[in-house]
Amino acid sequence: MTTVARSAALRSREDTDLPGRLARSAATTGAGAELVTRNFPAWLAERRRAHRFRVERIPFADLRGWSFREPGGNLGHHSGRFFTVEGLRATVGEGPFRQWQQPIIHQPEVGILGILTREIDGVLHFLMQAKMEPGNRNLLQLSPTVQATRSNYTKVHRGADVRYLEFFTDPRRGRVLTDVLQSEHGSWFLRKANRNMLVEAVGEVPPHEDFRWLTLGQIGELLRLDSVVNMDARTVLACLPAFSPGGERSRALHSDSGLLSWITSQRSRHEVRIESVPLGEVEGWRRGESSIEREDGRFFRVVAVEVEAGNREVSGWTQPLLEPSGLGVTAFLTRRIGGTPHLLAHARVEGGLLDVLELAPTVQCVPENYAHLPADARPPFLDQVLAAGPDRIRYSAVHSEEGGRFLNAESRYLVVDCGEDVPADPPPGHLWLTPAQLSSLARHARYVNVQARTLLACVNAGAVEGL
Repeated sequence: MTTVARSAALRSREDTDLPGRLARSAATTGAGAELVTRNFPAWLAERRRAHRFRVERIPFADLRGWSFREPGGNLGHHSGRFFTVEGLRATVGEGPFRQWQQPIIHQPEVGILGILTREIDGVLHFLMQAKMEPGNRNLLQLSPTVQATRSNYTKVHRGADVRYLEFFTDPRRGRVLTDVLQSEHGSWFLRKANRNMLVEAVGEVPPHEDFRWLTLGQIGELLRLDSVVNMDARTVLACLPAFSPGGERSRALHSDSGLLSWITSQRSRHEVRIESVPLGEVEGWRRGESSIEREDGRFFRVVAVEVEAGNREVSGWTQPLLEPSGLGVTAFLTRRIGGTPHLLAHARVEGGLLDVLELAPTVQCVPENYAHLPADARPPFLDQVLAAGPDRIRYSAVHSEEGGRFLNAESRYLVVDCGEDVPADPPPGHLWLTPAQLSSLARHARYVNVQARTLLACVNAGAVEGL
């Protein structure tokens, strides 16, 4: 068959066989076409040695191309692109914090997070990149094939082309398997979204030393390791169609229509008011030479860094980053209801979300931020997650958050079996749903938040035991 004929056949293939192909890829562990999984750490270390990486904290005065703009004091780039750090005032109807002000990142442009895939020896493989991000504690992690803001790929920075971008922008180069606009961290971004894409390549894919083809099962093995698979890769993998054993959704505690109605009712009952305020007028925060932080030191601070990166489109730059105050805890409680695994989701309001709230894990917080509160004001189920013994933990790993905008932002992600300790009728704001139902929602915009998508990616790739 000619290349043209193969390309036409690939583009015309129906999606009905995709779940089966994903299941075969998820079942292929230990080794793929290019790399044995146990050799991955050595390959990543070799790529780290091949390039020069350096990140240093600097005072705001040493930022190049960035400044606090007057009036108001918002922190932005001289090009007017990339992002700005602005102020936000939020008022919500319930919870321990009903009114607050904070800095927030405003990045209105939509970027591309894309993973290229193709069948090799009859098994679907994913082209993953060893990519440096300045905010990651270990700098180099496994990333999507393409991870670029619009400012990056339109070369506002006058850097090199984004490798493999054409597969995601030229319809002739591949067949789109997934393409969904997903939110990012609603506590730190103002209405930020990126395209999450999975594209099956048409034609040859030129090799590059910073990229490797891995099966979904191999990625699942790597998701069990701390700080290896980055956030952008995880969110794309969460958007895969469900390929769990047939009938799971029909055995769900709630119907799909009932689930959608519950989400709508949760959005309708919350009164949320969001207002932009100048960064220089945010109450309770102070600006020093090297940071903007709360007077009590909780939640996060804004800092500045200087970066060198030998394998990025630009080899050196400076930028602001948000640095959280501690290690997060992000967890789904799970139990079987009628013999079917369910996850306990939380309808979580966040100030930066476009649609008031999205489905979040059962617990999502930095515990230290709530340590001063009485027990009844702490996040529901937090103490239960923290007290879980090894026999209850189905998944546990530390993962970095968005390393391009956040410094040392890490959370311990867990899936904890609660047995029948939590009833099938949970407290208000929480609902049991199956992993397949969560996967179905993640195929659409603004239903599943980025932290829940990380844990869903772990489920999709087979990293979670007993689901």
